[in-house]
Order: sequence, then structure tokens, then C-alpha cells
Amino acid sequence: MITPVILCGGSGTRLWPLSRKSYPKQFVPLTGELTLFQATARRLSGKEFKAPLVLTNSDFRFIVTEQLCELGVYPEAVIIEPESRNTAPAILAAAFWLEKTDPDGLMLITPSDHVIDNTQAFYEAVQAGVENAKSDQLVTFGVKPTYAEIGYGYLELMENPNKIKTKPYKLKRFVEKPDAVSAKDMVVAGNFLWNAGIFLFSVKNIIQAFTTHAPDLVLAVRAAVNRGKPDLSFFRLDPAAWSSAANISIDYAIMEQADNLSVIPLTTGWSDLGGWDAVWRETQQDGRGVATSGSATAIDCDNTLLRSEDSALEVVGIGLNNIITVAMPDAVLVADASRAQDVKIAVSTLTDKKIKQATTFPMSHRPWGWFENLVTGDRFQVKRITVRPGAALSLQNHYYRSEHWIVVEGIAKVTINDSEQIVGENQSVYIPLGAIHRMENPGKLPLVIIEVQTGSYLGEDDIVRHEDDYARE
Repeated sequence: MITPVILCGGSGTRLWPLSRKSYPKQFVPLTGELTLFQATARRLSGKEFKAPLVLTNSDFRFIVTEQLCELGVYPEAVIIEPESRNTAPAILAAAFWLEKTDPDGLMLITPSDHVIDNTQAFYEAVQAGVENAKSDQLVTFGVKPTYAEIGYGYLELMENPNKIKTKPYKLKRFVEKPDAVSAKDMVVAGNFLWNAGIFLFSVKNIIQAFTTHAPDLVLAVRAAVNRGKPDLSFFRLDPAAWSSAANISIDYAIMEQADNLSVIPLTTGWSDLGGWDAVWRETQQDGRGVATSGSATAIDCDNTLLRSEDSALEVVGIGLNNIITVAMPDAVLVADASRAQDVKIAVSTLTDKKIKQATTFPMSHRPWGWFENLVTGDRFQVKRITVRPGAALSLQNHYYRSEHWIVVEGIAKVTINDSEQIVGENQSVYIPLGAIHRMENPGKLPLVIIEVQTGSYLGEDDIVRHEDDYARE
């Protein structure tokens, strides 16, 4: 059996404003009811696979476990990267983890944010690479290009087959993201595939490849794993050792250096959803190439994507051609579809201007649930807070604000200093400045409250935690 290794730490800036640093695209249902991460986990939960190993960062660890729990998928482990160091260190950390229990086993590396529309064809491609991976081959997967995409890397095959089949081919070289002319030439040539960023190899073979081609990474990453520590149900890599690892992709570190490479073509629809143009292609369109999602209406439009991510915000397009419009409660993107790859420039520009929408999602997720800001003034702030059944906020106090809690759905168990009380729907409670307090949901349904904060400072860093079920600092 194969251990799936799901890489789940990307930021997805090219899908702003829906995907942001605080809540990136893999956790969003972009093309269906499941999030991209959930669709990946479900695809890798068949009888061919062991429990997945997930690598993510500290901010996403509870989102990962929550979304897996919704599927009934229980991971082998969730490894926390102290900081992003790209794919090579992450994959090597997974290999060292698996070396302890299954050194001869196979590991399938996959991103968490890709769309693969034919699961059976994907399984067949993976099985086609098993024998090569069991020998000494490092197997990668490619997709026959259907157009000249400049947002993907390419794989050049040794041969130019008349018809691409699901079998191993010798790989000649990796090609970085090309310019438009080169991309067109490669599509015409016929022996190039899009680089899907999916890999299959044995644990011992990939460790040997790193030992040969990137020995400095071996020292740093092995130390990060050996000195790592359990953190609740997670495993946290050692921060000092991890920071000394080079920030480098698996392509640069290993694949462009190794000579024992083979590639399996994926004969299934595939997309890394690397831009809104890719989302448009993956979304059902009408006869004029118009794709709408949510509260969106198109009138006399062509080749256009209209999305509203807020049911109370109606987006209407009239006479549009080749336009992308994505509306969030706090930000709206309008762009020519040919400039879809430049959305990341907008994120950089907003970041330089210190605009919070550049990185911060309007809904803030926490291990106990989530909250969103409804209204903010100079000395007050109104939030809607949702607490999952059985969950509890930390026991805490604030130096600069007091709070009113109004329960609108469910029941709350509220602690204020030495007293406890049950607060039901249409009831409220006041939390004085400095009081040590906690809110819990003892019920079987989500608890929803409206919180009104008043004070001289309303930042999220005005929290002193005395007890916390989730071991947050």
C-alpha cells in the first residue's frame, strides 16, 4: 500500500480575494461542495492507500483536522512546519517520518489544491508507476497540454509518442514556466506534458536521492524531525533546525539533478487552479462561455466569470467580455481574464499599502469555531461568533476592552471570574474589563452569539490566556 503525503501550506495569492494568506484556496470549496483539500483527501482514501500524512503550518493545523474529521478521514500524522521552506524540505521530512515504520514503502506526494475529475483514471496512473517506484525510479506525473499555458512548468519526454498512454516514459528534462511563444512550441511538439507536481517513490530511494544531490538538506531536516515534539495530536518540527534548511523546491533540489526519472501521463482532467482563468475553465459555463457562482447575474456577457461569495451581495455584469469578477464582503476583484496571473501583483501592492484585505480573510477561523467582524468603530466592534458543539474558548481576560455577549442560537456556558451561568437564546451577559472569563458550548448544535466590544483598544492581541484546550500561546 502507498502512503499519501499531502502538502497543505500554500497561500494561493493568484486566487485573491477568495484565497488569502490567513485562509488559502485549499480550504475553500471552489468547484464543488468539498474544499480542494477535502477532495484531495477523499481521492487518496481508497483501498490502495494508507492513512495520509499531512504537512501544514501552525495556523492551519486545526482547519486541517476539522476538514478531515468532516470526511471521516484520520491521518497518519499532521506534521507542523514552523515556517515555509518550499516542497523539498517538506517531502524529506515526510520521508524521515515514514522511514521509522516503513522504510521500503512507497509515498505519493500530492498538493492539496488540485482538481482531478476522474478518480479512477488517477488510480490507474498511480498503479502504472508502482513497479518503477519499487525499483530505483523517481516517478513524476504529467498532463497532456490542451493549450499553451504559461503558468505551469513542463516535462519533456525522451520520445515523441503518437498517442500518449498511461505507462512510464523516460523523462528528458524539467522546463520552468515558459513564455507564451515557448509554450506554444511545446504544445505543437507533442512530447511535452504539464508538470502536475505529483510524485511517487520509495522512502529509501528519495532519501538516497537527497543524500546524493542535497546533503545539506539531509542534515537540517533530519535534525528537525529528530528534535521535533508532539503538540496535542500534531507533531511540530524543531524550529531552529528547520530554519537552517534551504528554501527550495523538489524540482530544483532533486528532479533536475537526478537521472533515474520516469513520468506517467495523467489521462484525466487536471488543474492546479493557479488563477481565476483556470477556475473559469473548471466551472460550468453557458453557451456563451459565462460561468456564474453564488448571487451573480450575467446579462449579454461572453467568456466571463462572475462570482459572489456573499448571499447578501448581488453581482450583476452587463455586456462583459473576457472579464473576471469576484466579490467578497470586504473586497472585489475586476480583471481582464488575460491578466489572471497578475492578481498576485495586486496582492503585493495591497500588502505594501498595508491593506488588511491583502492577507486577512473576513472570517477568522479558530480551533473552537470562527468569527467575523460585522461593524467596527473608533471605540467599539461588533462580531458574530460561532462555537462548535463541545468546544470552548480559552479562559482569558483583556486589559483594554469589555464585552457584551448576546446568544442568538444555542446555549452558552459562561464563566466570569468565580461564577458560572447558562445563557440561552435572547439572553445576554456582560464581561467587565479585566474579568477572567470563558465561553463554552455544552449543547449539540452550534452556538452563535453577537459580541459587542467597547474599549480603547480592540486588537486580537489583547488576550491573556490562563487555560486553553488547544495549547495556543
